[in-house]
Amino acid sequence: MKTYSNLKFCSFLLLFGMAFKGHSQEIDRKALVTRHNVIVTSLDTLASLSVGNGSFAFTTDVTGLQTFAEYYQGGVSLGTQSEWGWDSYKNPDSYIFEETLKNYDQYGRKVPYSVQIKTPERSKQAVNWFRENPHRIQLGNLGFEITKKNGEQITPKDLTGIHQELNLWTGIITSEFYIEGAPVKVETASHQKQDVIAVKVTSDLITKGQLKIRFRIPYPSGKWKDTGVNRQSNKNYTSTLKTTNNGAWITHRMDSLIYHAKFLWKNKATITEKEKHYFIIAPTEKSFSFTCKFTTEKNTKSTPDYNETLTNSKENWKRFWLSGGAVDFSQCTDKRAFEIERRVVLSQYLTKLQCSGNQPPQETGLTYNSWYGKPHLEMHWWHGVHFALWNRSNLLQKSLNWYDKVRDKAFKIAKRQGFDGLRWQKMTDPYGNESPSSVGSFLIWQQPHYITFAELLYQGNPSRDILNTYKKNVFATADFMASFAHFNKEKKRYELGPGVIAAQERFKAMETFNPTYELNYWFWGLKTAIEWKARLGETPPKKWVEVMNNLSELPVLNKVYLATESARDSYTNPVFKTDHPSVLGTLGMLPLTEKVDVGIMKNTFHLIWTDWTWDDTWGWDFPMAAMTATRLHMPEKAVEALLMDIRTNTYLPNGHNFQDERLTIYLPGNGGILTAVALMCAGWDGNTIENPGFPKDGKWNVKWEGLQKMF
Repeated sequence: MKTYSNLKFCSFLLLFGMAFKGHSQEIDRKALVTRHNVIVTSLDTLASLSVGNGSFAFTTDVTGLQTFAEYYQGGVSLGTQSEWGWDSYKNPDSYIFEETLKNYDQYGRKVPYSVQIKTPERSKQAVNWFRENPHRIQLGNLGFEITKKNGEQITPKDLTGIHQELNLWTGIITSEFYIEGAPVKVETASHQKQDVIAVKVTSDLITKGQLKIRFRIPYPSGKWKDTGVNRQSNKNYTSTLKTTNNGAWITHRMDSLIYHAKFLWKNKATITEKEKHYFIIAPTEKSFSFTCKFTTEKNTKSTPDYNETLTNSKENWKRFWLSGGAVDFSQCTDKRAFEIERRVVLSQYLTKLQCSGNQPPQETGLTYNSWYGKPHLEMHWWHGVHFALWNRSNLLQKSLNWYDKVRDKAFKIAKRQGFDGLRWQKMTDPYGNESPSSVGSFLIWQQPHYITFAELLYQGNPSRDILNTYKKNVFATADFMASFAHFNKEKKRYELGPGVIAAQERFKAMETFNPTYELNYWFWGLKTAIEWKARLGETPPKKWVEVMNNLSELPVLNKVYLATESARDSYTNPVFKTDHPSVLGTLGMLPLTEKVDVGIMKNTFHLIWTDWTWDDTWGWDFPMAAMTATRLHMPEKAVEALLMDIRTNTYLPNGHNFQDERLTIYLPGNGGILTAVALMCAGWDGNTIENPGFPKDGKWNVKWEGLQKMF
């Protein structure tokens, strides 16, 4: 598995990109996008390419299919995932969720949280079951089975002359390679409305009987990470083959899920079952095209064929690129500009196909499982805010509908804990269930996110319709926020915690109170909910106003904002200078509120910039720092933050944000880049500086269109 030096990679891309400088005042969107088409010329396990539609994704190796899944499993693995593809193991021991609950003394009473209990053994096993179930599954592995002249199956080292290109404008991957001198050409695309993969392969190896199509269905691993290569299990799953005149149906039955893979091809071919969950398609002519549709519906409409799917991909990706915002760096002379543009373009592609479905996405999108495939709602900010800022609010609205479906369970969490309103889940699933977590259950910064999403939609379309559509959840969110804040009679103020874990997950829950970012987010969230009441001509609850007006001040020590009021050694204890420097989100992710002193925030920024352990951070920390620098009118620092040469700020040739060997892709980083650049270009309410996030040294002629200001 390769790793990348950002600086060396940037230099190469700079030389490549200088030839594409434009001179017109209008942005040539096709030129902007296609100059970042991804080209792969070697077996690089971190350069896998994906096609998809936001609810479904298919990731390929250099063959254009998933031929070498085992070889790629340690890199960007070769996944086939859909947002409906979830299964739960059977529960023979009848574990119930209440077995994961533990009472904590909070605000003078017992409050139950679902945590990772270690004893007794039964509770521990119950916790494990509810963390693992349901789990997102890998729907199938679709690859080539190619033999050499001597009858041996090829290995990765047998591929020569590799040339693969992802055309971002069309969403089509073209792959070319040679086996013992014989050329193979493959085209791969995804339908943009259905979970359909289209493939065309052309090679003389087909007529010689040396090239066939292989379809294998893996078992779910049941582990934190699932890369789709598990072939052994004691699970009694079945895969049943039914042939048709021009294709085949494969029906796969699991513990709680039944789904189908429907193949449709044009030329002659046969399909056979080689072994359990393993099928071989043998075409007979030099050129062979087919589609494969994944679905839970038994009686589906006709499956689109190869040409129809290709046309659908071309039309819809063109429509996407011509919609919303665009940012063009081609007239910049600063050597760093091309790399920022590359990250911006590729991040748009990746977040569209990985994160724009009907549910909040997991941090590794639809490629492979992390945290059992479960989405984290605190990360939805980084997955979703950019859609609104790039004037693609329709893509954000799709996932907001999910909150309506799970709100009853969010109400139950709050009620169980003795709070008003609804408490949004942290680590969850398509059905809104909680997952036990000794960290996640105490996080609170996901709570105001819904108000952020709704306010961004209103800013883009300030209509009564928007207010009426989202008001129920906005107001129920605010009800919880006001209820959760605890009144300290001695200090005559409302506090957050103890009983919280900050976005910087380095502080113990029952020792932590008044984290700075969360305090300001609480203030802004309640203030915004009150504004929503005013827009509707309604009177806000007195409790909202009381809590907002009497919320604790942001904790300060030596003219610097602390991470939390309870950790006065925030900047002297090495442990507290790792993970997310989320105090920067206080002014960056959030606007300037009455609670923030700009001078103190500047001091805080400079201290974190010089003293933080940046090697121990995450991909969205760099865009967050860039946003804070932008709001503080430090554009050079904003650019430096975006391109800081740290491993977790690496962006691979395919555009993915690399963290480490565990998280080889990390989509919050991609969403963060888009959010930061939108702020750096379009600014925020009240800003009067053109392109406020870029230096005014004559080297940053950044052109943009169609972006929305942030609040």
